[in-house]
Amino acid sequence: MSLRGADLGDGTYRNPVLDADWSDPDVVRVGDDYYLTASSFGRAPGLPLLHSRDLVNWTLVGHALPALEPAARFALPRHDCGVWAPSLRHHDDRFWIFWGDPDQGVLQVNAPEIRGPWTAPHLLKEGKGLIDPCPLWDEESGEAYLVHAWARSRSGIKNRLTGHRMHPDGTGLLDDGKVIVDGDRIPGWFTLEGPKLYRHDGWFWIFAPAGGVATGWQGVFRSRAFFGPYEERSVLEQGDTDVNGPHQGGWVRTPSGEDWFLHFQQRGAYGRVVHLQPMRWAAGGWPVLGDDGSPVAVHRKPALPPQPAAAPATDDDFPGGRYGRQWQWTANPRDGWATQHSGDGLRLACVRSAGPHDLRAVPNVLTQRLPGSPCAAEVELRLDGAEAGARAGLAVLGDAYAWIGLERDADGTVRLVHRFAEPAAAGSGVSPGPWGSERDAARPVPVPAGRVRLRIEAGSGARCRFAYDAGAGLRRSGPVFAATPWRWVGALLGLFAQAPEGPGHAGAAVFTHFRITPS
Repeated sequence: MSLRGADLGDGTYRNPVLDADWSDPDVVRVGDDYYLTASSFGRAPGLPLLHSRDLVNWTLVGHALPALEPAARFALPRHDCGVWAPSLRHHDDRFWIFWGDPDQGVLQVNAPEIRGPWTAPHLLKEGKGLIDPCPLWDEESGEAYLVHAWARSRSGIKNRLTGHRMHPDGTGLLDDGKVIVDGDRIPGWFTLEGPKLYRHDGWFWIFAPAGGVATGWQGVFRSRAFFGPYEERSVLEQGDTDVNGPHQGGWVRTPSGEDWFLHFQQRGAYGRVVHLQPMRWAAGGWPVLGDDGSPVAVHRKPALPPQPAAAPATDDDFPGGRYGRQWQWTANPRDGWATQHSGDGLRLACVRSAGPHDLRAVPNVLTQRLPGSPCAAEVELRLDGAEAGARAGLAVLGDAYAWIGLERDADGTVRLVHRFAEPAAAGSGVSPGPWGSERDAARPVPVPAGRVRLRIEAGSGARCRFAYDAGAGLRRSGPVFAATPWRWVGALLGLFAQAPEGPGHAGAAVFTHFRITPS
């Protein structure tokens, strides 16, 4: 469903065109089709794949990475690690995605079709802090190149772009690399990262953001030779608009020759929403983005055939126990967490775990992005787990979290519980662990039938109110909870089922009729 449709139906669109956390987008055109991927960090499946035919209406068609590797490293949540800032390209009749894992290096996968089958991840360059890679196959020379940025948190290096010659088959690099843009040598530039590499009009072009996630700008660099020297220009910044830090994304050209640029805006708990900017070339040969360098709020749509309004799916009836593409686990999934069956409804096993059951530290939370506009999320829950301590619910998950759901007491009674946990002391969520116990947000309420309808209303600023209906009508529960992001990841909506450590099967919980509606 579309909570706040980007397509206004009159030949114009409004930003953002993707109003949720589709972080660090990149885009490519193949024929009349446009494809987009984004960072997925530590969630699985990773590397989402979106499709559009007009750059405004997008649908989610799959993922390129079923699970993160090495599997043991991502058996537990690593919320801000994993897949950073991928690049999507089409070359030699194949789709290619390159990304940086800040703890491993530069990886790539490729496939003959966007829906796969995708190859297993191939480590192209090993090293700490290698991020935001982008390849280029130069049709003029037959050479292949790769550029990447650096994460100071892992390497001690930042504000630099390193270039390599690459083997044309994308399997390896042909040199040790050279710094081709040093942001420290450009007055006023800092946190240079996220490069996207192109060839146009006899120049090598690098579109790269600078200035930091929340308040930065979009830079463009050009050189007649890949290894430089490069000259630079700022081409998109906030200006007098309310779009902070409009930067980091990809340029795409339509069949008729129109140019467009997709980028993100950091919006706190909502993560990085995606905007579409018109792009043209000025007399001096430099690109001009947006409205003479400032983001547009409403603009004429690309001159492409009309398409029906569309947005990535959110609702789910879980037919046969299967969940839709919009859902991702907070770590690599394991067999038995969700079981298929003949009816509808998501049957989640009450997975046993030791420790405090902190939702930030357990891997079996099934999540989707929190929409960027006010909405209400609802789901019906039945708790079948008969063991004391078995629990299941609907959560808003971030550096702090809150959830509402059902829990079975030691005397066998099922109660409606509403709990929260304050921000993690560790902050980044990199090392999963016991971040402190949950606290009650409201007094427990007996629910003898073991069934309930749960509701979270996410208002302006991602301020969330919780409610439930146990058969006597909808009732509010607890105070307002302000959703929070992790360091790089927006807040998530999540479904989960858990049980205390012990032998044997602990039962299951069944979720039905998940809906997100405007509010």
